[in-house]
Amino acid sequence: MVSAFAFHTVKTIIFELGAAAKLADHVGELLGERVMIVTDPGLMKLGLPGAAMRSLQDAGAELTIFHEVEEDPSLSTLMKAVEKAKADEVTGVLGFGGGSSMDIAKLVALLAGSGEDLDEAWGVGNAKGPRLPLAMVPTTAGTGSEVTPVSIITVGEDEKRGVSSPLLIPDAAILDPELTLGLPPHTTAATGIDAMVHAIEAYASASPNNNQMSKAMALEALQLLGENIHAAVRKPGDVKARGGMMLGAMLAGQAFANSPVAAVHALAYPIGGRFHVSHGLSNSLVLPHVLRFNAANDDARKMYAELAPHAFADLASADGTQAKCSAFIERLAKLAADLGLETKLRDVGIAEADLPGLASDAMKQTRLLVNNPRAVSEDDALLIYRQAY
Repeated sequence: MVSAFAFHTVKTIIFELGAAAKLADHVGELLGERVMIVTDPGLMKLGLPGAAMRSLQDAGAELTIFHEVEEDPSLSTLMKAVEKAKADEVTGVLGFGGGSSMDIAKLVALLAGSGEDLDEAWGVGNAKGPRLPLAMVPTTAGTGSEVTPVSIITVGEDEKRGVSSPLLIPDAAILDPELTLGLPPHTTAATGIDAMVHAIEAYASASPNNNQMSKAMALEALQLLGENIHAAVRKPGDVKARGGMMLGAMLAGQAFANSPVAAVHALAYPIGGRFHVSHGLSNSLVLPHVLRFNAANDDARKMYAELAPHAFADLASADGTQAKCSAFIERLAKLAADLGLETKLRDVGIAEADLPGLASDAMKQTRLLVNNPRAVSEDDALLIYRQAY
């Protein structure tokens, strides 16, 4: 008998080349007359939000532009955006950019819409709402934040803290592959592997809410990502590859939104928090080492073997569960190197003396570690970091 589960997702998903230029047609009515656009200074400098802004303005909307979002966005940035949204009495929020902009947009919609205390919303299922109408336009193919119920904020110097609630799932996600055509190869590779991690961890999650829908989406996501990541990195103008990556990242986002991620993310967060390494690269650095650790678990080994031919079609011919699992992990490790990503912690400025502190911080990510198919102790985390060093 199928176990009970709940599956929450975005009401509307639109995939269309040039969709950003028609944004008012897609979400103008949803967002209302006074729209806050949350983005980052780099995208504003490139003019990437321009077509979306013009579409909304031509439809009569008044825009409030918040373009101060940094990588690993801080609590102070969030609260500045919330105050601006309240002061301008915005009727809807649009996240435009990567995961950082979308994470800020989610909590702006929540806090400006409800006035609730953020300190009471941290954690899983604690947000009360209501929130303002919320739409997302991703400009990377990685985080899947456009379809997830999670927002991660950096609190203090290096602590990453999250709000996870179905209330944060956006009303609409607008996927326009044209927005990703200028993404640099390194960013394309890191965000692409991030999306692959989402699919892998969702499929093998020990969460009681792991379910057939999440598993099916994870498999399709991994196939799309595996088929397209090389072309997206090496041929930046390949629209077909970019579209495949966006769809893969979105499906992986839906998968892990309902079957949550685990130890790869738990060990990646301290790397990003302490050393400001991008989230995708942080995941990539620890991915093969966490999977090797997990593969000692029979269930995890079986699931990784099932995933193998979806990410790498030629592994369908590998003989047996152990062979498929091992080949899958080694190919993921090789993929990062082939795509030009750093593969060792030392490559991103982390010293061996920093590893115990990372292991200690990883243990704080209990909401993630509980989903890992194999229990992880602090000693285990330290060993994994040493292998990644």
